[in-house]
Amino acid sequence: MTADNKKLKILFLCTGNSCRSQMAEGWARQLKGDEFASFSAGVETHGLNPHAVKVMAEVGVDISAQQSKLIDELPAMDFDYVVTLCDHAAEACPTYSGKTKVVHRSFPDPPKLATGAISEQEVLVHYRLVRDLIKKYVDEMPGNLE
Repeated sequence: MTADNKKLKILFLCTGNSCRSQMAEGWARQLKGDEFASFSAGVETHGLNPHAVKVMAEVGVDISAQQSKLIDELPAMDFDYVVTLCDHAAEACPTYSGKTKVVHRSFPDPPKLATGAISEQEVLVHYRLVRDLIKKYVDEMPGNLE
């Protein structure tokens, strides 16, 4: 699938569009760019998390230019899949009609995991864990979307 109109349109949705959905969008662009047109958004916006940017850069995925955005800020389009990456996003996810399939796959929240970490290196351990879990999930797409 090389033409953009033949690519699966996938939206990754989480609470603040700061970590998990940003990582998923970055991985999808890196690993599945020929197959997917990937987008991310949040039910809130918390700004792009610098720790997420850092751990993605460690593995050669640059998400630094991505923007934290609300789902309502996306251009109107028919997504093939909306993947909710946390329980809050699943509960707040808008209803989609037509062919859009909503899939829920919850990942831990890196900032919550890092609560109580006493050093930057300790914080990054938690972000790397979630980064790697999301990579595995995206790498197995689209087979795990059914």
